[in-house]
Amino acid sequence: MNLAPTRVRDARDAPESLRYRYVCPVISPRARGLSVRLNLNPDGRCNFDCLYCDVRRPCLAGRPGCPEIDEMAQELEEVLDVIRAGEGHRLHGCESAPREFLGLGHVALSGDGEPTLCPGFDQVVEQVLHLRAQGRHGFFKVALITNGSGFDIPGVRRGLSLLTPQDEIWTKLDAGSEAWFRRVNRSNEEFGRVLDAMVRVGRSRPLVIQSLFPRLECRAMPLAEQDAYARQLRMLVDDGAQVRMVQVYSASRT
Repeated sequence: MNLAPTRVRDARDAPESLRYRYVCPVISPRARGLSVRLNLNPDGRCNFDCLYCDVRRPCLAGRPGCPEIDEMAQELEEVLDVIRAGEGHRLHGCESAPREFLGLGHVALSGDGEPTLCPGFDQVVEQVLHLRAQGRHGFFKVALITNGSGFDIPGVRRGLSLLTPQDEIWTKLDAGSEAWFRRVNRSNEEFGRVLDAMVRVGRSRPLVIQSLFPRLECRAMPLAEQDAYARQLRMLVDDGAQVRMVQVYSASRT
């Protein structure tokens, strides 16, 4: 689809911060700038129910299960125009950020749920890459932020095949055993199946592993579980997955 350039509104036309329906710019040290996140799950659909998740899914009931892709693309183009014009401070949540943090880090396929469950996942990827191919914003990295459970969905496989080697997949791994996976991620997915899917994708493109180890009942992750987690990382690599980096998150919520 041909997306006509969106005019950047003059700052005098927008006394309030710019807010969008499907696009949310976030200051991200891991992205080394602004992570421009696309919400592929307006309804919060997710097959994990992680203990530390702060999404209030009952509040999202009744929303559509897939974003309006054309509207999302137009919002993304406008946000990129704002950033390119050096006006990132106009974006909601970025008003007081130092200028050095307002450059574009990446565009993230994310959501209020699991983005690979979005029925139009491959269409979203196509639209984002079409915008990138126009060259008005230079080459920007695309990052998929996922729990890794949807890698085998046909539309997801097609969408991933369109990404370049410079793009990234950030996938979740919080556990080393099925029992800890059930306790922390609270998913009906099989832990082994998720790991197998990560290996298959990791053989063709590098993975960034994202991990968070919450305290449960005021107790840290048991040492035996830490060892099991480390063994899973080693098994991923031994089975051929390319692991570019492991990001360990702190838990800043109760």
